[in-house]
Amino acid sequence: MKPVSRSVPTLLAKAFQRKYIALGRIVTHWTEVVGPDFAERAQPAKIHYSKAKTPKEKSTATLDIAASSADCAVLVYQKDVILQRINHLFGDGWVTDIKFIHVEPKRPSKPPKRIKPLTSDEKNHLSQILETVDDPDIKERLARLGQSILQESKK
Repeated sequence: MKPVSRSVPTLLAKAFQRKYIALGRIVTHWTEVVGPDFAERAQPAKIHYSKAKTPKEKSTATLDIAASSADCAVLVYQKDVILQRINHLFGDGWVTDIKFIHVEPKRPSKPPKRIKPLTSDEKNHLSQILETVDDPDIKERLARLGQSILQESKK
């Protein structure tokens, strides 16, 4: 079994060819860039490049980071640290600014409903139906199927 960190660069290299190489490199090092606390809650969304209008000006690159409004409020205060980490990993001046995009936070999925156990009458009924089955393996599987069907019908 290989660690995911070995597979990600090869998979992303194809997905982020040419235009998206920079964003792909940021994605592969995202935990190092924003830290483990925000790596799951904020994602790099896009890089905007703008060419220099005059020879004296430098080209700029702005990284859009998508996060919930609460996380954006905290990340704004870490903007300089994030820029410093990106430019330390990839070279000075590589990304010149960061813009935070508000997205709806991920809502936790509803917990599964508790399955009510079968009543003694239902268990007796199921065992009476399965009395004629001789093979213990098939009998066990049919019993589990019957339990599932009866529990599903209770919902």
